[in-house]
Amino acid sequence: MADRIIQLGHSPDPDDAFMFYAMAQNPPLIDTRGFAFQHMLQDIQTLNQRAMKGELEVSAISIHAFPYVSDKYALMSCGSSMGDGYGPMIVTRSPSTTIDDLRGKKIAIPGKLTTAFLTLQLLLGRGSEVGSRGSASSQSTANDPQPAFEYEVVMFDEIPAAVLSGKYDAGLLIHEGQLTFQKMGLHLVVDLGVWWQAQTGLPLPLGGNVVRKDLGAEACQAITDVIRASIQYSLDHRKPAVEYALQFGRDLDRDLADEFVGMYVNHWTLDYGQRGRDAITRLLKAGADAGIVPAIPEIKFIEAKAS
Repeated sequence: MADRIIQLGHSPDPDDAFMFYAMAQNPPLIDTRGFAFQHMLQDIQTLNQRAMKGELEVSAISIHAFPYVSDKYALMSCGSSMGDGYGPMIVTRSPSTTIDDLRGKKIAIPGKLTTAFLTLQLLLGRGSEVGSRGSASSQSTANDPQPAFEYEVVMFDEIPAAVLSGKYDAGLLIHEGQLTFQKMGLHLVVDLGVWWQAQTGLPLPLGGNVVRKDLGAEACQAITDVIRASIQYSLDHRKPAVEYALQFGRDLDRDLADEFVGMYVNHWTLDYGQRGRDAITRLLKAGADAGIVPAIPEIKFIEAKAS
């Protein structure tokens, strides 16, 4: 009997590549429980948009996007990207720029549904897309009559150069840009993971894995267990997994790739744990309270089982 084909969407980045190393080999290095996974490598903005349409059976998404897809997808307890005292960064050309200086400025962001953008708006207030002021979609609320800043979506790996060129006053960095921006001559204004932890005492939940509910409860559980096994395999076989992940690291040498992987694939990734669940609930409630995301009921996770 042929394996059941499952399309698995994830970012072409070292942390995701490391996570899915065992599943991406031919043949796979773990038991895939009768599933054949087709890896669809796309940036997180695209994956968020595809999840809203329910296109892929399994996908990495931003936690910001989950309220918009929770009718179609369940959130796995494994596969998280958790910023534990670090996270997306706002950078500028000037070393003296402060958080207050960002208000009213034009900021390049990696995607409207990224958790980085949600957190940026929790920090500064609601933003307005460049060129959209006065449109129905950009009308401010009575409590927030003026947008706090302007933004434009830019491919995440193009943001540092766009800021350096002067096209934008600041840039919101995700992925490996968080480790390489200083070499480009940019300066940190605020690390949103540090800010969020100072506000809440919790890590910043950036991304997670979701599985489409219409696959059925049994398949959703089995797929979740396979992904947990893949993460565990990479953690147990770190050297070859990092070597594999290195090919997806733009401007990263092996040591930086290993550092980046360690930031976002760790004990949090095997299972959020209660603290991680609290962080997701707190973040999405803050977003809902601010009118940025729709409110959703209590989040129930598919609990990954250790093999």
